[in-house]
Amino acid sequence: MSNDRIHLDPRTLRGLAHPLRVRILTLLRDNGPSTATLLAQRLGLSSAATSYHLRQLSLYGFVADEPEQGTGRERWWHAVHRGTTVDRVDPESFGDFEIYLRAIAAEYAARMDRAISEMPTRPAPWAHVGTLSSWTRQLDPAETQAMLAELTEVIDRYRLADPDVADPEGTTRVHVQLQVLPVFDEVQPVIDEVQP
Repeated sequence: MSNDRIHLDPRTLRGLAHPLRVRILTLLRDNGPSTATLLAQRLGLSSAATSYHLRQLSLYGFVADEPEQGTGRERWWHAVHRGTTVDRVDPESFGDFEIYLRAIAAEYAARMDRAISEMPTRPAPWAHVGTLSSWTRQLDPAETQAMLAELTEVIDRYRLADPDVADPEGTTRVHVQLQVLPVFDEVQPVIDEVQP
């Protein structure tokens, strides 16, 4: 897997605009190469369905064959990029973008759910590590972009989880989920005006 990120354009976005493809790509990025059969078992699907979606991901450049691991009819796949970036979305591509974003949001929610379920069985050093927090700030667009850039710089200083490299002793994979979202439809508090 390369260190780079793929930047989605209208064509590649179309290839990733499916919740199952997002899940498959996430599994390959997080856990390394796999076969359609192994992925199907993990996802509770048929190998045929998983194979179809792997071929679609390959067609759009997200996954590729892992020739060193394949034997005979067994076909291994790996993620081509470590991450995905979307800079701008054309209005005509918004339908695909929405499907992609909703699949990502579902994946993030599933990660949180798994982490909460694992809390009672965490090893002692990890028992009270992590957070599920929310902060609200009143920002303009430039301040929002600046904050996001600073947070990204902090995250980038830490060791990248790499399924192709042995885990250093005492470490585990830590998911850092970051949502920086402007909110326009929340109900604002009603302030009674007092007439003089």
